[in-house]
Amino acid sequence: MTPGDLVSGTARPDGSQARLADALLGGQDHYEDDREVLRRLLGIAPDAQLMAREQREWLVRVVRHLAADRGIDQFLDLGSGLPAEENTHQVAQRHRPGAEVVYVDHDPVVQVHGRAVLEENEHTHITGADLTDPGATFGDPVVYRHLDFERPVAVLLCSVLHHVESLDRARYIVRSYVDQLPPGSYLVLTHAHEPPDDPPRQALAHTLDAEFAGTCLATVHRSRAEIASFFTGLELLDPGLAYLHDWWPDGPRMKPLTDLNLMTLGGVALKP
Repeated sequence: MTPGDLVSGTARPDGSQARLADALLGGQDHYEDDREVLRRLLGIAPDAQLMAREQREWLVRVVRHLAADRGIDQFLDLGSGLPAEENTHQVAQRHRPGAEVVYVDHDPVVQVHGRAVLEENEHTHITGADLTDPGATFGDPVVYRHLDFERPVAVLLCSVLHHVESLDRARYIVRSYVDQLPPGSYLVLTHAHEPPDDPPRQALAHTLDAEFAGTCLATVHRSRAEIASFFTGLELLDPGLAYLHDWWPDGPRMKPLTDLNLMTLGGVALKP
């Protein structure tokens, strides 16, 4: 993302969104700056690591459904972050061998690690295009060489748009991607949510937004209506725009819900 698109000050060299996500998932590819941001986050939201895993599990369920049940064999994962367990390409190719996956992330560390991990996978690729510039992303050689936009594509924007400060800009980014997709394509999106009529969690959202302004974690929690606006003109799959734990769980919930469970919404929508 470019500094002008992000929450004010996010470009400061005090951590990286991708490396922080790696730290949240218990990975090894992060630095002390990232760990310091993580410590601050856990001091305010102790369930952040649990929520990171919930988001990963949600992504696995979504990609599995699209590949196995909806016949999707092309995925454009925007702001993909560092390789972790159960990445998009692993899930998609398990259910649909030969599925093409292109990861987009401008973080140089992500690109280096991604290329090393994906070196022997001929159907999975990574590029450093700026996801907030859809025209440049579609024009990137890695993207147009490996994805056929005459056929359906799933575009993934998971935990990305809440780092874009302007709602109008975030809507423009989504619309620019969707407009280039053929019918039968899917938009997959998660976003930080400020729940209504819930003063404690509203206060937590405000605290997080204020505390991490100017860091790699700078975030804008948005209302359900604002998040729903990203899906304008699309057909949301059941159960609609929902808390992640409500989106076709694999079985009964064995863990108690936490604050952040009720402050993240996700949806999957078809372009008719």
